[in-house]
Amino acid sequence: MDVTRKTLFESATLQIGAFAARPVSDACGEVEWQRSNVVVLPLSGVFARHDAPGRHVIGTPSHAVLVAADTPYRLSFPGAVGDRALLLRFDDAVAHDRSGVCDDGGDRASHGLLPARAMMLRNLLWMRLINAEADTFEAEALGLDLLDASLGAMRDGRAPVRRSAQSRRLRAIARVKEAVALAPADAWSVAKLARIANLSPFYLCHVFRETVGTSIYDYVLQERLAQTLDAVVDGGGDITAIALDAGFASHSHFTAHFRKFFGCTPTALRRTATAAHMAQMRKIVTARRRRLS
Repeated sequence: MDVTRKTLFESATLQIGAFAARPVSDACGEVEWQRSNVVVLPLSGVFARHDAPGRHVIGTPSHAVLVAADTPYRLSFPGAVGDRALLLRFDDAVAHDRSGVCDDGGDRASHGLLPARAMMLRNLLWMRLINAEADTFEAEALGLDLLDASLGAMRDGRAPVRRSAQSRRLRAIARVKEAVALAPADAWSVAKLARIANLSPFYLCHVFRETVGTSIYDYVLQERLAQTLDAVVDGGGDITAIALDAGFASHSHFTAHFRKFFGCTPTALRRTATAAHMAQMRKIVTARRRRLS
């Protein structure tokens, strides 16, 4: 069997890798194990993870499959179709932050159906990493969001959050929002924001999305974009300079996110704003002429 593995991104919290297998048969392979927890997210094909005789789970592009650290298993590829997958490696600290997922040896906690949002996020992250388009902050933030969604799909439900814990969450998120608002253009990372929140990077991404309703990466982008509106509409500054001052990597990077968020490019908005300003000036001039005539 031809197997290729490649690391696409790595931080202190998360490693994102690519896996591809081209089997010659559908027979089970040799016993193997992983030194860290791994969530396998197939992009195409199908595989089976065998924990014991007569006990296995199937991984397809609609599934997330957990391979727990230091747990022996064997792989097979039904129909010898093969498999291509995104791998999310994480340690026990992250598993603890997502308590209830990795402490059950049964099938319930080892695989699950992905929601549509997670499927789209999986493929988006894959393409951006393969094409080297994602910066470090984006890769880690999206990767942790995808990990959270994948592990969440392996649970039947969530434990209720106590009022005291919810209060601590809200204070932590408020500290992050304040820090980003004061310096949106800073070279933020998940780790830096996690230190401000006094939470682990994974847990911060989890509670931020759950509480605020968006990922921490998208929130920082939104704050940066909001800060650029005055400069864009004013019309006096170079778009590239505005982009770099706001913390974006380039003119194209800024324009793509601006169009996605506001529905038009910075240049188009500036042109519209200028046209509206000129129309207003014409109305004022016309009104003054009428008063003077």
